[in-house]
Amino acid sequence: MKIPMASPDITDAEIAAVNAVLRTPTLSIGPQLVAFERAVAAYVRARHAVGVSSGTAGLHLCAIAAGVAPGDLVLTSPFSFIASANSILYEGGVPVFVDVERATGNLDPALLAEAAHDLARGGAAARRWLPRAVAQAGPMRAVMPVHAFGQPCDMDPILATAAEHGLAVIEDACEAIGAEYKGRPAGTLGDAAVFAFYPNKQITTGEGGMIVTGRDDWEPLFRSLRNQGRDVFDAWLNHTRLGYNYRLDELSAALGAAQMGRIDELLARRARVAAWYDERLAGLAGVERPAVAPAVTRMSWFVYVVRVTAPAGRDAVMARLAEAGVPSRPYFTPIHLQPFYRRRFGYEPGDFPVTEELGAISLALPFSGVMSEEQVDYVCAQLRLALAS
Repeated sequence: MKIPMASPDITDAEIAAVNAVLRTPTLSIGPQLVAFERAVAAYVRARHAVGVSSGTAGLHLCAIAAGVAPGDLVLTSPFSFIASANSILYEGGVPVFVDVERATGNLDPALLAEAAHDLARGGAAARRWLPRAVAQAGPMRAVMPVHAFGQPCDMDPILATAAEHGLAVIEDACEAIGAEYKGRPAGTLGDAAVFAFYPNKQITTGEGGMIVTGRDDWEPLFRSLRNQGRDVFDAWLNHTRLGYNYRLDELSAALGAAQMGRIDELLARRARVAAWYDERLAGLAGVERPAVAPAVTRMSWFVYVVRVTAPAGRDAVMARLAEAGVPSRPYFTPIHLQPFYRRRFGYEPGDFPVTEELGAISLALPFSGVMSEEQVDYVCAQLRLALAS
């Protein structure tokens, strides 16, 4: 049975929407972008939404809006896709990693509070949290919680810590559109948030992202920064500030707007596949299924990630699945152990033990809203065989 790792959920409606754009003279910064922005803002109940070329681009612009400058500290998670930390480096900031909760893989609020307190004190207390290669730290500027795998972080204590220390809150919600925390939409809990729309995401634009914010002062800044620093009142080819080509084209926006018209269906289809996996893997020795925290009132299933526990080995299980034609992926490789971060900051194994444990045992199984029940059956059957080998 041929099973892809992930597949976008595309119908004739999306194809028609993209084809319609090709019959117009406007392929960038046009009505489809406006429609897509309005659809996302309305769905997540955000005041503003600004389309950008990728989730990474959106996080970078949020770092700029938060005032991150060379040497400034941004507290974030090492258990994430590398783009979250990279976006801090683009402005010369220093990602200060805080370990995660084992149950969810999300930022540990208690450790975050401890880190912020120690960094505010400075001296020897602060050194505990700083990378070895950072001799002198600047001020704390922001917190970037990452909603891993579509599950929101425990945001209330994170927001309390940020408020206590005067820090901006940038939600990396790239994997979590449609998720809710205590009934509040992910993406509306901090100063700004970013959703991403790569082909394996809940909705896709091929490539693309969306910044959402409730701050009236940040919204025009985002629009300027994505368009080479040109302000809305600037004349043609006049640019107020340093900006970037982070525009989202009309074809991508049309695809996104069509997907937003189906978003509840798309999320429900993914939840159904996750439920099939949950049912079939219940009680399977050597596998921990994903755990959804009680405060998460709506999970937005981005991937289905299990933990392979002793005596089985995750990598050996991956190899056996591959032999049976089942793709799988390790999720995530800890950011601090990526070669660039080890060279740049001096990180070593053992620095963030929970993140490292999760990085060693987490396994993403094939997952998308278009998977059939028969495909899930096959994956689970092969996983049982791989564990028994």
